[in-house]
Formats: sequence, C-alpha cells, structure tokens
Amino acid sequence: MGTAAGFYFLSSLVLSAAIVVIVLSVFALSFFRVLASVRQERKLQLTSCCVAALSAGIVLGICASAAGRVPVNFGIPQDKVTAIEGVLLEDPRIISGGRALASLSLRRSAGGSLRVDSGGEITVFFSQDSAQRLRQSGRGTAVFAEGKLRSSDSGYTFSAESLHVVKRASPVERMRTSVRLNLIKRFDGKTWGGLALALLVGIKDNLDTNLAAMYRDSGCSYILALSGMHLAVLAGLIAFFLRKPLGLKLSALTGAAIICLYCFLVGPMPSLNRAALMYLLGVAAIIGALPREPMSILALSFLIQITLTPSAGNSISFVLSYLALAGIFVIGQPLYSLAAGKVPDILLQPLSASVGAFLATAGVTCFAFGVIAPVGIVTGLVLVPLTTVFMIGSMIWLVLDIFSISGFLNLPMSLLYRLMEKIVSVSGNVPAFASAKPVLILTLSVILSLLILIPEYKRRAGLLRLQPFKT
Repeated sequence: MGTAAGFYFLSSLVLSAAIVVIVLSVFALSFFRVLASVRQERKLQLTSCCVAALSAGIVLGICASAAGRVPVNFGIPQDKVTAIEGVLLEDPRIISGGRALASLSLRRSAGGSLRVDSGGEITVFFSQDSAQRLRQSGRGTAVFAEGKLRSSDSGYTFSAESLHVVKRASPVERMRTSVRLNLIKRFDGKTWGGLALALLVGIKDNLDTNLAAMYRDSGCSYILALSGMHLAVLAGLIAFFLRKPLGLKLSALTGAAIICLYCFLVGPMPSLNRAALMYLLGVAAIIGALPREPMSILALSFLIQITLTPSAGNSISFVLSYLALAGIFVIGQPLYSLAAGKVPDILLQPLSASVGAFLATAGVTCFAFGVIAPVGIVTGLVLVPLTTVFMIGSMIWLVLDIFSISGFLNLPMSLLYRLMEKIVSVSGNVPAFASAKPVLILTLSVILSLLILIPEYKRRAGLLRLQPFKT
C-alpha cells in the first residue's frame, strides 16, 4: 500500500519529503519497540513493523515513479528533427490502413547536417510499405527512419516516411520472431484465426476490429488482454500432463520454465508479466520458500514488478490487472463466504470473483475510458468458460496441424467462434453507464464493497466468539 501510494499519489514530492518519511519511520520503529519491550505487548511490536513497512513502501514508490519517468531528449530543437535512429522495444503492430506501430528506444536524432545522441522512448508510425518488412525484423532491430516529429499532451510521436534497417536483432530474437510469423501464417485464412492468435500469443494484427469493439462494448475486453486467465489455462495443461509423472514440486518447476519461455515468446505485457511473476512466486510457495498467502504473493509481485520495470506502472493494463486480482481476494472471497449455500457453487465461484474484480476496477475504468459496462459481469460467466475451451481447441489444432490432420477441427472451432461473437454482440447492445465523474463511480463502488465486507466481518467475528464453546 505504501509503494502504491508513493508511486501514484506522492510522486511529486521532493527528496526532502522522502527523508522526512524515513526519519519518522525510524523514530516510530524505535519508540514502539522500546514501549513494546517494556509492556511486552505484541500489538505494539506489530504496529512498529507496519509503520516502518509503510514508510519504506512510500519511499520505494516515490523512487520507482521517478525512475519510470524517462524524458525524451533529442539533443537538438524539436522542430529541427527530421530523422531518428533507435531500437525496437516491441514487436511492430499492424494498425488501420496497413501501417505499423512500435515503441522505439532513441539512440540518435538528425536534422539537416546534424546528427546527435538522443535518449528516451518514442512511439513511431511506419508506412504501409515498410510495415511488412518491419514485421519480419521484429523486436531488437535497430532502425533509421526519416519523417516528421509530432508533439501532443500524451508525448511525442514520429511518422516515418522511410525505413532503413541499421542492425538486425540478435539470433535469439530473430528465432523468436520467426516462431511468431510461423504462427501467423498457420492461422491465416481461418475465420477464427485472428481471435486464436490474440488469445494464445497476444497478436492482434489479424483480429477483426468489429469483434474487438464488441468485446469492449460488452465489458469483456479484458478477455482479449493476456493475463492470469490465459496463463491459468496454460498452467492447467502443464499440471494435467506433468503432475503425475513428475510429482508436484518437479512439475511446478518445469511449468515455471515453460511459463518463462512463453512470456519471452509473447513479449513484454504488464498484465501477463504480473500473472507470470505470481506463478513463479506460487512455485516458490509450493517448494516452501514462501508462505502460501495469496495477498502476500500479490503484494510481493507488485513490489518486484514496480521495482524492475517502473515504467510499466503507468500502464492502465498494469493498474487494472492488480486491482482486479486484489478485488477478487478482498471482495470476491468475502462475497463467496456470505452467499455460500444460498447459490450453487458452480455459479457462485465465478460470479463472486467477477463482482469483486468489477468493484475494484470500476473507478479506474471510468476514469480511463469514461464508461463502465456492468453487463460484463454476467457476460463473463458465459464467455470465460467458452474462451477456455476455444484456447484449448486452438492449441490442439496447432499440434494436429503439424501432422496435417487438423481439418476436422475447423468446423467446431468456427461454430464456437460464431457463438462467442454472437454473445458479445448481444451483450454489447446493453446500454453501458457513461459518467464524467469517476469519483462518483469510485465512491459508489467503495460503498457497495463495504456492504459486502462489513457483514462478512461481523459473521467471522461471531464465529470467533463461538469457537471456544465448540472446542
């Protein structure tokens, strides 16, 4: 909590504020420990540790926020920049009109006869003529582009009119790009191929834009963003095939290696990295290196990711990913406990998780997009199981296609695709709530969350009072 507060709310504080926090934490730690040693009260000892942890978290958040803000420095006046050189930080994405979009790590800028060293990250739009060539080059390729620099409130963009490959990516990166291109080629021509690529490896170049819009309107766009749900399908298959022959611990370690290779293939995605990091921490818990506490693992994952990749913390997918999972743990599980026995378990489990994630993310979603779609809670109950079946079917199709015996799956996969398309189409026609006041939505979601948490707290307190009589 301290790190999140420091990163998102206190990042404008100067270094002196961080020093004050450290001094106060040391003072509180010393004071409470002396007091605790006199009174021997465990609560005071716990309070001292919490104050110190909160203060350290705030300082870490402030530092991570500062590290995540890397300003773009061209080295020459912006209006003089006519060309840039840098390294592709991600796989180029094909956008409308056949153009390509990618993030570039600047190395040099040029204008006229000047060529100077530069730094920072910039978004580059490449022409349709360069898109296919760039797509085959992939992440890690050094390029030189001539064009026009544009400035806006969200940062700098560069519209490239010409492209020159300065240096090819490393052999490992080229092999990775080759695998991705092979996957695109194998799914090419399938009506359901674009959705399969988006769900399996996060490639949305071939995804029908109308389908993506329907997912967004139905409140289910999270299904298209690789995250814990998609990783859970992969982890489930790994456990299914490896747990019996290898045992729990060895299969978990093997699964961790496969997950790392999968994340390398997919590329840097904040929500997927969060899920993968939590999986690795879960493996550490299985082998006894960490306690098996879901919220502790989630918090540790946040601390590690915000420290190693502070720029990811500014991504909306990063924020929503952590908030959604925290909502499942903090709100969804109490809701499940309150309704247990009153609603069939097969329905209650996904429903409580969906409600918890929705309430936790409602305020941020409204702030970022100006609209929220509660219908997504119900739609997700149907769409998530179908998506799981669709993903497994796509994986089976890939394996069978190696031996050219995948043809019999084309019809079932097409029918499943049409069914999912119909569901999001109908759901997307349900009116969403548009609000220009995200604070109002946030307040309402907090009130609804308290209406769940307070009764559950009272119920647990009552059980604790009755426990001595039961024993």
